[in-house]
Amino acid sequence: MAKQSINQYQPELVSPPGDTLEELLEERGMAQAELAERTGRSKKLINEIIQGKAPITAETALQFELVLGVPARFWLEREQQHRESLARRDEAASFVAVIDWLKQVPVKDMVKLGWIERYQEPIGQLRAVLRFFGIASPDQWEASTAAFRKAPAFESDPMAIAAWLRRGELDAQKIAYAPFDEAAFRALLARLRNLTVEPADHFQPPLVTLCAAVGVAVVFVPELPRTHVSGATRWLSPTRALIQLSLRHKTDDHLWFTFFHEAGHILLHGKRDIFLESGVADDEKEQAANRFAADMLIAPEAWERFVSTRDYRSKLVIGSFAREIGIAPGIVVGRLQHEKKIPPQNCNDLKRRFVWL
Repeated sequence: MAKQSINQYQPELVSPPGDTLEELLEERGMAQAELAERTGRSKKLINEIIQGKAPITAETALQFELVLGVPARFWLEREQQHRESLARRDEAASFVAVIDWLKQVPVKDMVKLGWIERYQEPIGQLRAVLRFFGIASPDQWEASTAAFRKAPAFESDPMAIAAWLRRGELDAQKIAYAPFDEAAFRALLARLRNLTVEPADHFQPPLVTLCAAVGVAVVFVPELPRTHVSGATRWLSPTRALIQLSLRHKTDDHLWFTFFHEAGHILLHGKRDIFLESGVADDEKEQAANRFAADMLIAPEAWERFVSTRDYRSKLVIGSFAREIGIAPGIVVGRLQHEKKIPPQNCNDLKRRFVWL
């Protein structure tokens, strides 16, 4: 696409169907007055159609078909194309006034991830961003993100977080999932613990499929710069929930804790709440979700038994305990580090790291 400045940009303008009508009348040697008489329309209307001042209606198109032998659909399609081109011209003019809004959007990062196409001219790029967000103009952005902005983590970079959340919503639309079944989801979580020992290409497909069957969409969306969010939970409808994961910390202990933390929000808290996880648990609901995740991954009595001995610092003991309770050893290491029972640099080789392909 050729480079153009904002002031130079103009959408291609489709000529009005009146131009074609005028050419056709000249070819046939028919005056406008004769066409008016043959169609039963006023001479004024025929003249306004030729000048592009009046549209060709379905009724007029049918009359032209009978008199001129040109199908009605031809006239209606030409009219529609012309009106659309006029609307696009007006839209482009209105977008010039709000083009600075685009500077807030992490366009380069979104292009790099393949979320939107790259355009040389600003108006085209603005339209690509608006299509991504599903809004008609920047004026609607505030309203469309009002619910998200209630979450404290949203303040990191509102536009980057909004883009990340929107991508999760779009990915969730590709998943066919059943209405939410709370009892089935709660029962499923115990089974999902077993997936923690599997590599990513083994656990991701069944995790998505099993959760979809009980009404929870699970999507993995790369983190955008300046979002600082590891996960999010929200309800897309009263019967469908969404868990969105970013792999922010890239290790299995963080990934699985975040997943079960988000699951806790679904089971413990209201459907109107939106949770963005940035690693700060400074309110009651976040603390409750943390306890839910910790207890789901490692039962409290098993944990107390394990840490009651000093042997928990041993990699062999950590591995043996993880196998005994059926979870990945990296999760045990993460819990020990979080509770400051071992230094943050210890035993990290027991964690599995993930990378985006």
